[in-house]
Amino acid sequence: MAITFERLVSRSVVTYVSEELDLAGSKLSVNRFFKIAILGFFAIFIAVPFIMVFYAKFSEILSVFFGFIGGVFFEILLYILLEFQIEKRKTFVENILPDYLQLVAANIRSGISLDRAMLLASKPEFGYFKTDIEIMNKQLYSGETMQNALNNLSKKYRSTVLQHSIRLILEAVRYGGALTDLLNQIAKDTRSQQTIQKEISGQLFMYTIFIAFAALMAAPALYGLTFQMITITDKVWAGILAQNPGGLPTAGLSFLKPSPPQITPGMYYDFSIVAIIIITGFGAFTISTISSGAPLKGIRYAPLFVIVGIVIFFMVSAIIGVLFSSIGSV
Repeated sequence: MAITFERLVSRSVVTYVSEELDLAGSKLSVNRFFKIAILGFFAIFIAVPFIMVFYAKFSEILSVFFGFIGGVFFEILLYILLEFQIEKRKTFVENILPDYLQLVAANIRSGISLDRAMLLASKPEFGYFKTDIEIMNKQLYSGETMQNALNNLSKKYRSTVLQHSIRLILEAVRYGGALTDLLNQIAKDTRSQQTIQKEISGQLFMYTIFIAFAALMAAPALYGLTFQMITITDKVWAGILAQNPGGLPTAGLSFLKPSPPQITPGMYYDFSIVAIIIITGFGAFTISTISSGAPLKGIRYAPLFVIVGIVIFFMVSAIIGVLFSSIGSV
């Protein structure tokens, strides 16, 4: 008997996910999405503790904790990918909307009705927007009103530009406005808005460079330098304690007794890797927010940022290690 996974969650969550899948243009059913999400979570929740206990020799409690965290990250990743696809569709539609509206206006000027003009204006280069226009046209032929058909079209994208454009078109149709002039004006205003956004992104370019330098270069380099300092300090203390098994003298002041640092190189190494992943990952999202206004577009750059940050960490650590080993050998 097949399991209906969508029944395992509340109806409000099912409704929300269904709307998100529609906005993302996904062909996945709600039940299949929840199947991937739930089975993926439990697969990670079971696999991670098993690997950590039997192969990495971690404690059971810590392994279960990391398994749970891994499952949560899997769910977050699914949501981010869904939101990224929604943002991608929105950006695509807003970029082609001025050209499309001008084509519709030209068709209406030649004496064609609005629904026919919208269908003829949907060119193959408009991709999935062309498919949505064709679906809207079929709804009109099946008896749907123009208002409902256009509202259904606007709900397929999380785009305020498209929604405002359709609202203005419906008002022009309802009150008998000059539709061709309106469509051309909407296209002109949309292009002007896109130009202003590009100019703002250009003016914020210096902030992008600063954040990229701090996240990709400065932070990993400082972590690599500190890691080598801790490694060298640990070796020095090991030599001191080997020569003085009873510890260093206190010179009459017990509270000034020198002692080795409590942070080991292994502990700081693990901390550095986690910190670099977080810093570079958030750096990618921050740069995406500044440059395009869409944080989720940073998911395209996050893996590259993380890899570059870790590589720089190892490079700086290796260079500093070589320099200090040569100094120590003199």
